[in-house]
Amino acid sequence: MEYDAQVKNRVKRIEGQLRGILKMMEENKDCKDVVTQLSATRSAIDRTIGVIVSSNLVECVRMANETGDKNPEELVKEAVNLLVKSR
Repeated sequence: MEYDAQVKNRVKRIEGQLRGILKMMEENKDCKDVVTQLSATRSAIDRTIGVIVSSNLVECVRMANETGDKNPEELVKEAVNLLVKSR
């Protein structure tokens, strides 16, 4: 699968958030603030997973329709399983 610039930018933002959290920890910031930022990062990761899985699903279903190799319903089940595993 090819990842577009938008998805890569999401991951770069998450990377920046994580660096910020480490800095907060090094500066002994309040645990409530650290946990809030960790929660925001986790949410961003979850959204990114959803974007990647849905993009992949669209691409796979399109290819399955063109080639007839796989059943589109099976591809949807695989995508749902990926999302469930990510939680």
